[in-house]
Amino acid sequence: MNRAEKATLQLQAVSVLRTLKETRTYDELAAETDLPAGDLNRYVNGHVLPSADRAREVVEGVGTETLRDELEARVSVDDEGYVDNSGVVFDQSFLDLVAPVAAESYDFGQPDVVLTAATDGITLAAALASYFDARCAYAKKSKETAVDEFIEARQRLDSGIELTYYLPESALSAGESVLVVDDLIRSGETQELLLDIATTADADVAGVFTLIAVGDEGVGRARERTDAPVGTLAEFEK
Repeated sequence: MNRAEKATLQLQAVSVLRTLKETRTYDELAAETDLPAGDLNRYVNGHVLPSADRAREVVEGVGTETLRDELEARVSVDDEGYVDNSGVVFDQSFLDLVAPVAAESYDFGQPDVVLTAATDGITLAAALASYFDARCAYAKKSKETAVDEFIEARQRLDSGIELTYYLPESALSAGESVLVVDDLIRSGETQELLLDIATTADADVAGVFTLIAVGDEGVGRARERTDAPVGTLAEFEK
């Protein structure tokens, strides 16, 4: 390991610890990482960097269960089932931790494009696109003024409302591999529209990933639409 690789690993470990510290005391973090609370304090506050060996243990120790617990601690669901996930989608550092775990947990392969719907899914899509070194694209409910050609997906909802998403035609090409992501899946309607866009573009679907699934309807609908992996980090009852 050269100096640059070591420094990158050490800084990544500090980022992990700072993210986890937001919902834990130092004693709780010490119990979770098997590192002394005093050392953790110094790492989190930037007084010293962990050794390469310690940094690797911290980074490799962040798995699905750790991130799921962290996400559940940051998310609230009210009595009517509405989810407040602002503590997650506004924290790019946390989403940057999610990306490698999602990639390792599900066999998505290497996408060319990470596709989401504006707006809350954009930060997650950016994290996954950065991790995979892929392009990030997002569909909108309105057309961009300066764009001439769009890929369009339309669906009439059970309520009778018609939902339409538009993606600039240049954002996705035939034969490219696309990973569909979003912050939350409930009914699966948004994900179906994104999959429709991929189909219209004649792109290959690498998978579908969401941070949160509310109930199992949306995940089930996504799995009916594609043979690619469909995954979610945390599940909440509907």
